[in-house]
Amino acid sequence: MTVPAPAGDIDSSDHLFACFRRADLAFTHGEGAWLTGNDGVRYLDFATGIAVTGLGHSHPIILDELNRQGGKLWHVSNAFRIPEQEALARLLCQRTFADRVFFNNSGAEAIETAIKTARRYQFVSGQPERYRILTFEGAFHGRTLATIAAGGREKYLEGFGPPSPGFDVIPFGDFDAFEAACGHETAAVLLEPIQGESGIRKLSAQDIARIRDLCDRIGALLIFDEVQTGVGRTGHLFAYQDSGIAPDILAAAKGLGNGFPVAACLASEKTAAGMTPGTHGSTFGGNPLAMAIAHKVIEIIADEAFLEDVRRRSARLFAGLEKLAAAYGDVFTEVRGEGFLLGLRCAVPVELVVTAARANGLLSVIAGDNVLRLLPPLVLSEAEIDEGLARLQKVGRSLTRTDRNTSVEGNGHV
Repeated sequence: MTVPAPAGDIDSSDHLFACFRRADLAFTHGEGAWLTGNDGVRYLDFATGIAVTGLGHSHPIILDELNRQGGKLWHVSNAFRIPEQEALARLLCQRTFADRVFFNNSGAEAIETAIKTARRYQFVSGQPERYRILTFEGAFHGRTLATIAAGGREKYLEGFGPPSPGFDVIPFGDFDAFEAACGHETAAVLLEPIQGESGIRKLSAQDIARIRDLCDRIGALLIFDEVQTGVGRTGHLFAYQDSGIAPDILAAAKGLGNGFPVAACLASEKTAAGMTPGTHGSTFGGNPLAMAIAHKVIEIIADEAFLEDVRRRSARLFAGLEKLAAAYGDVFTEVRGEGFLLGLRCAVPVELVVTAARANGLLSVIAGDNVLRLLPPLVLSEAEIDEGLARLQKVGRSLTRTDRNTSVEGNGHV
């Protein structure tokens, strides 16, 4: 079979599935919090690949580890012991509630592993009828058939046949509905400590404690989806650690590999006991290269001094955003979030704000509820915080009805 050469006058994107609305911009290289576009412009990256490159671009320690391990061994098989996998699992367990870890390649896979682990736990406990998973409206758990059913959003479910059974989606914050939905078929509750996709909506520590208590009373498991909130994003290694409420199962991905595809499902010993040989598997999950890189990422981010500094610098950004919202109230109305998982609710269409921000050299992400999602790298400097605020101020000026001659800085002064 002869493969025809690509036509010179055809955009190469014509050969891709049209699943994304891509900006007409590509990047040639990055360093720290900055990306250089093919237009020659340097962009301050407050998107980080949607909360992925927490240590920024081209981090020297991660690059060294990539080259070191890449020159030795990339992939074998889970039919053999993988020392790099065992080392990372040990480190994660030392730093969290968990006793066992299963490694995946993506967040959706980690969530699927969590769902299977919860259902299998109930099965081996003699309660096979307990398979239903309670989730909250507005959640985003992935794009597989099971995870779109878990999220329950019509726009993601449409056109893919009957939704995968076994999920009950409860209105966000409606605890009467939540308690009413818990029954003898409930295997687990699956939640995001902060919902990113739907507009940076946070469950309080009191809410999480109430959910934990109900799970304990009815014998259901508690699953945290920390695909976006984990690996330092909120100023803690995992967001649950700020609430003081531990889950039974936790899914992590995104920032775990700083851009290298890797994910993990963490669980307690008792919860994972039913996941015996043959119940689950992965070809690429836990390969030596991914494990070596993720180990370095966790070593850096799990350091308490590093996390304390993330909390300090993110508070500076939050204060600056609050001043920005006060100065440009007809553009920005509310600041949400925690750590470097922040949102600006907008009074104008958020699509206009994202476009204006990009025109001013700042990359950001759209979220639900007309929210501009800001996900800068955890290594963002104070000077870069102020630069980001200055660029957002230009956005405010460009979109406001009345120009203002004010200055917004990260120390909170206007």
